[in-house]
Amino acid sequence: MKQKNRIWIFPVMVIGFLLMFTQNCEKDDFFNPTNGKTTALFNPAKTYGSLTDQDGNLYKTITIGSQTWMAENLRTTKYRNGEEIPEITDNDTWHNLSTGAYCNYNNTKNIDTIATFGRLYNWAALIDDRKIAPLGWHIPTYDEWIILETFLVDSVAGGKLKEAGTLHWQSPNFGATNETGFTALGSGYRWISGWNGPGFYHKEVEGGWWTSTEGDNDLDRAYHVTMGYNYTVLGGCNCEKRDGYSIRCVKD
Repeated sequence: MKQKNRIWIFPVMVIGFLLMFTQNCEKDDFFNPTNGKTTALFNPAKTYGSLTDQDGNLYKTITIGSQTWMAENLRTTKYRNGEEIPEITDNDTWHNLSTGAYCNYNNTKNIDTIATFGRLYNWAALIDDRKIAPLGWHIPTYDEWIILETFLVDSVAGGKLKEAGTLHWQSPNFGATNETGFTALGSGYRWISGWNGPGFYHKEVEGGWWTSTEGDNDLDRAYHVTMGYNYTVLGGCNCEKRDGYSIRCVKD
């Protein structure tokens, strides 16, 4: 009889554990809906690390040379101290901002798109004293991007960093190998001086990533780097701080 009771008790305990696990997963998904939804094509030959931000989002990380980078674009909606970063959808409001903000490309609410491409931020968000980078990480300087570019060889660095194929890049995605595992995507940007006025531009055509380096002789500008579907170099631009670009953090 004792042995029989043990046989019945064990399945009941297992079922209870599974129910608790399922409920916890559902709770995590509710509070962190972007986890596990990315469609990015990571390099299966690479060994990735992991990072969790202050919003609870989980990211892959990759070591390239002497640096360790996020292998996905930042998508936090909070600063490191837990305070909210405002989401600004209106173009005029975004255009006139002098404080930190984020948006999603085309103001999408699709969780798979957000998980894949990350969010776009203005420069004020990344230099806010509350810090947007997860603990132990920081926004790269322009020089830190140059270190990455030099390690990979200037003329083909972008190709080695871009996701291979045309799932998230317009054809031909020239020279893209993703041999580094960095998995850069054509995430586009929010441009305040676009050809058709302020708005969203160049998704799957180009990606732009902020640096923490301020522009030369112009306090309204800061540097970002670019990668595009039709070139293999790592581009650079001294652009408006009010523009919206992606962020990749680098480990301290």
